[in-house]
Formats: sequence, C-alpha cells, structure tokens
Amino acid sequence: MPLPHLLDFPATGSAELGHLIIAEGGQLPFAVRRVYWTAGVPATKVAGNHAHHELEQLIVAVHGTIELLVETPDRQRHTFCLDHPTQGLYVPPLCWREIRFGPGAVLMCLASQEYDEADYIRNYDDFAQLVGGSGNVNE
Repeated sequence: MPLPHLLDFPATGSAELGHLIIAEGGQLPFAVRRVYWTAGVPATKVAGNHAHHELEQLIVAVHGTIELLVETPDRQRHTFCLDHPTQGLYVPPLCWREIRFGPGAVLMCLASQEYDEADYIRNYDDFAQLVGGSGNVNE
C-alpha cells in the first residue's frame, strides 16, 4: 500500500503576471471523480477526524497554511505542512487524518470517487480496530 506523500506540481508564469499551476493526467495517482474545497475553518478547530475505506485524495492548500496529521494502517503517524499551491498531499485509503487550518486557509481536495457516506470511518476506535491495534491519535 502506498504511503501518504507530497507531490509537486509544475508552475509557469512570473511574479509580475502570476502563476498557472497544473495537475493533470499522469501526474495524479488516480482518476479524479470529485473536487471540493473547504474555507473559513477557525484555527481553533481540528477538522477531518476520519478515514476512508477506499477513497484516495489529493489535498492542496490553495491559500494559506494547512497542517495534516495522517496515521497509516500500520499505525505510523506522519505530519505534513502544506503552504504553497504547487504541492499536494496524496492520502491513500485507510489513513486517519486530522487537519488544522491557518488563518484564511483554503483546502482543495481531488477525490478518486464521488461522495459515499458508507466509505467514511468517522470514529477513531473503529479505525483502530479495522487496521489492528488500539490507541488514540490524540495521545
């Protein structure tokens, strides 16, 4: 199973005109079936707090800074900081995630599937039991 990892996207342009950042075809680890973005999350709120059975995601901070704690099925915890739109975080299935938004941050997510509530694992204990073991990501 692939681990969560950062992907870099090419950008073209200049400081005077701005930049076009491109994510297409062979750069992406999956075919995109849904795109959504999240904005206005208070810095005091921890978002995410779930995993997915099958869904793959590519998460990009299109504005501001977003910090993610991702726990993999082997119970390893990885911390990522997204602070530039030329970089995205690939999150494979069965990875628990917690997301912290900096002031004014906007998160865009490219997803491998359309929304399906049955794909969500919203309780950490259920996640821990599914992947084997116990514990709490907040410890």
